[in-house]
Amino acid sequence: MRRLLAGLTAGLAVAASMPPWGFWPLGLIGVIILGAATTGGRRSRAVTTLWFGIAWFGVGMVWMWFLTPPGYLFTTALFAGAHALAALTTPQAPIPRALAHTLVEAARLVAPFGGVPLATIAIGQAGGPLLGIARVGGVIAITWVVFHLGLSIGTRLTAVIRGDAIPSSWAAILIAPATLVVLAAIAPSGRDLGDGLTIAAVQGGGRQGTSALEVPSRLVTEAHLAATAEIEDSADLDLVVWPENTIDVNGMAFADSQQAVEVALEASRLGVPLLVGVTEDVATARALDLTDNDGRGFVNAQYVVTGSGAAEGAYVKVRRVPYGEYVPLRSLLESLGAPVGQIPRDAVAGAGPAVLDLPDGQRVGVAISWEIFFGDRVRDGVREGGSLVINPTNGASYTWTVLQTQQIASSRLRAVESARWVVQAAPTGFSAVIDPEGQVLERTDVSERRVIVAEVRLREGLTWYSRLGDAPLAVLLVLGLLVTSGASRRSASVTPRA
Repeated sequence: MRRLLAGLTAGLAVAASMPPWGFWPLGLIGVIILGAATTGGRRSRAVTTLWFGIAWFGVGMVWMWFLTPPGYLFTTALFAGAHALAALTTPQAPIPRALAHTLVEAARLVAPFGGVPLATIAIGQAGGPLLGIARVGGVIAITWVVFHLGLSIGTRLTAVIRGDAIPSSWAAILIAPATLVVLAAIAPSGRDLGDGLTIAAVQGGGRQGTSALEVPSRLVTEAHLAATAEIEDSADLDLVVWPENTIDVNGMAFADSQQAVEVALEASRLGVPLLVGVTEDVATARALDLTDNDGRGFVNAQYVVTGSGAAEGAYVKVRRVPYGEYVPLRSLLESLGAPVGQIPRDAVAGAGPAVLDLPDGQRVGVAISWEIFFGDRVRDGVREGGSLVINPTNGASYTWTVLQTQQIASSRLRAVESARWVVQAAPTGFSAVIDPEGQVLERTDVSERRVIVAEVRLREGLTWYSRLGDAPLAVLLVLGLLVTSGASRRSASVTPRA
């Protein structure tokens, strides 16, 4: 019972460090509690850590329940079990344990099904002093700092209370995290090009917790046309951004559709290009750069539309949402009676770089919705010359605001990692403007119709994270785990002489 209560308390604290609650110190406090409660044998550590993971992911990913209860239960058990396995297979010492738990979180960035980087430790720290570390080592570095400090402090406190030998000095615990903080302060953080863009992010409004089957696409398009029409002709604008999925064309290419004409009229009236989110059949799409263009399925694209119409080509979303935009293991699940018919067609992944070129020659990075949770997508756009990042998204189908607020936190992480401004546009919330330091300068409310107009600065230069990505740090973690685990086992096997 003590293990259960300690694990649940620690996990709930970590979950509460994340938006929408967002009290970042609870992330470290939760891991300290975990460290203090897992100083026994391997089996005891594993059981406590399992309850820790169940509370953490059970709360942090509760939004999934409203989409797929079986998927929610499976995902919670999978990720909690992975951390329990890390506790079971590593020595008692906090250093290898911190490395093992960080590797579990690093694995979540890429697996299963391309990665599920939600409810992460780093998301909970987006509002705290560790955010700057993202420009050095991304979310993996932030995750390691929290696990290293938390487990080390918790283990040390337990030793003090019991009167045992103190396992390490405070200097030994703090030196590596402090070094990362110092590096974050002096690391490259990009620079302004001297030019700015005045951008309007359009949020058409509408009821939260509704699916595309419940709200006809035409109504969504009309809502965003109406919101855009409220922008005065004389407005000093350079670009208008619409959210993801605001236009759905069926059986024709977007460039030939009535919706393209209507958007082009607004672009002509305002004298600026519009970036609009379009769902389009693969068979009729003119947006190429697809990994599998066999004429079936659909694409989730962001088009550039000017007064003369839709530009040739578009950015097609690369990272698709599993069981949202496509169904992994479809044949197997169908044979088991799963309701895969709710997603009758799979989205086809794009293959092009994560950028869009504007008519004036400026290049912007693009991360459509789910992609903003992946550092490598924004990194790709920045390395391809993106001077700012746009995040057209659609969170209308998610009940409550757990996922949407975590997405804002992820946009803050991506802004710091890439040293770029991030403009997020959503149909029902949240739309936001975030500066390169990760500060949210403006944000809409849920379901309101609103146009955010903000001046953002075009930037250049690469951070260390933009240059290196996650792979080098992941390799260092593996090597560190092997070395420290071996050293801990050798130390434990030495029997003191009488």
